[in-house]
Amino acid sequence: MSTTPSANEPRWRRRPEERPRQILEAALEVFAERGLSAARLEDIAQRAGVSKGTIYLYFPNKEELFREVIRSSVIEYIDRAEASLSSKADAEQALRDWMTGYWAWLRSPVFPAMHRLVQSEMHHFPDLVTHYTTEVIERVHRLVCGMIERAMDQGRLRRMDPLVAARMLSSLFITHALWYHQRTSFKSIARVSDQAMLDQIRDFFFHAMRPDDAAAATHAHS
Repeated sequence: MSTTPSANEPRWRRRPEERPRQILEAALEVFAERGLSAARLEDIAQRAGVSKGTIYLYFPNKEELFREVIRSSVIEYIDRAEASLSSKADAEQALRDWMTGYWAWLRSPVFPAMHRLVQSEMHHFPDLVTHYTTEVIERVHRLVCGMIERAMDQGRLRRMDPLVAARMLSSLFITHALWYHQRTSFKSIARVSDQAMLDQIRDFFFHAMRPDDAAAATHAHS
């Protein structure tokens, strides 16, 4: 018989080692619904099925709880991407693999919740803005810039400022992800499959970044 908790099992009956994760899941839900300023630890505890005192066993305050929400929902994904893609020999394939993983993450319910929080609440918390900028935005840009620059060196992409290319690529994904989560309001993509949308973004980017024939030929014979 499986020992995995049922999705319908009351949270307070789950094993103690699962409590940090269920607190983080509840915190993200409450933060997304009410904003970071208005969210109360009492509400998070009730949503998680634990006491408020239990939250303090793991997290000293609401701000540190939010930092851990960022780490567990976003930074862990970046860690895995850096470990698997930074040193991959074929830079273009590494970039394609990153696009696949990034699109999967953006389609998760975590992304719109996190995006709403960053856009609407973070100006009230400058330290958390710095943390998010440093640990999420800048790390993603470094990772993507590195893959783009290596692909340029390999003659797979045309030469340009890799940071600009990374920003353009990020904007394509984030905009389409926001539309994806509001598909009923964006009729032009309502019937486009997840894979087709990824293919469209990827094809657009690689076509725009394709090296000219002369440059590709020169690199091939160098």
